[in-house]
Amino acid sequence: SRQSQHHIQFYLRLYPATMPSAMPRRCRSLALCGVALVACTYILSSAFVAPTTPWRVGATRAESSVAMQAGGEYTGFVPDMQRRTLMNLVVVAATAVPTLVLLGAFAYYFYPNVGGGGGGATVCGDKTGNPVTLEGWKKAHRANDRELVQGLKGDPTWIITTEGGIKDFGVGAVCTHLGCTVPWNIAANRFCCPCHGSQYDENGKVVRGPAPLSLPLAHTSVVDGNIAVSPWTETDFRTGLDPWWA
Repeated sequence: SRQSQHHIQFYLRLYPATMPSAMPRRCRSLALCGVALVACTYILSSAFVAPTTPWRVGATRAESSVAMQAGGEYTGFVPDMQRRTLMNLVVVAATAVPTLVLLGAFAYYFYPNVGGGGGGATVCGDKTGNPVTLEGWKKAHRANDRELVQGLKGDPTWIITTEGGIKDFGVGAVCTHLGCTVPWNIAANRFCCPCHGSQYDENGKVVRGPAPLSLPLAHTSVVDGNIAVSPWTETDFRTGLDPWWA
């Protein structure tokens, strides 16, 4: 009928003749994608499996049987050996990193602090970090007085007062036993460690253990009116030995 022909012509105008030919191309594209997906899956699944050629299958089974019979323990081919090796490497790496970090921190804790400062002088700081002036020091201290300042690398250092100013060396206040801060005992005229009883004379030479070494020395000087310290690299005048801290 005319009405049916009219509907058919309207359909053909709305959906051109090229539409049916696009459907096979779409199906082919989907099929290629499926094949590619299967191939990738196979490659990934066999990436960590040792290859086995068909002509070696029978020989491998025979060798495995012989290996089982020889010693009662399986020593033949292991299909997942590469995967197991990879996992072993991952486990070793995952455990080695934190282990090395812990061992390094443990060793650093017991390693003595032997570092000095740089080659130049470092201005001393008081307990608040402000520079210590020589004039202010002389006004606040008398001869043979000792007080802690922040020295090389911020380490506590004893400055010894004289009649006209300060001695030309400072004494480190860190005990050479376990790193406690050693106070000055006026009554004993010694540096006495409160932790384990180590004692040092007025110049910091060890006179009683368990501390194995004398307290470190540092040169003192005046820089722009401020007290400064610099590394002591010469012979230790107290012992006649090379400085252990240099």
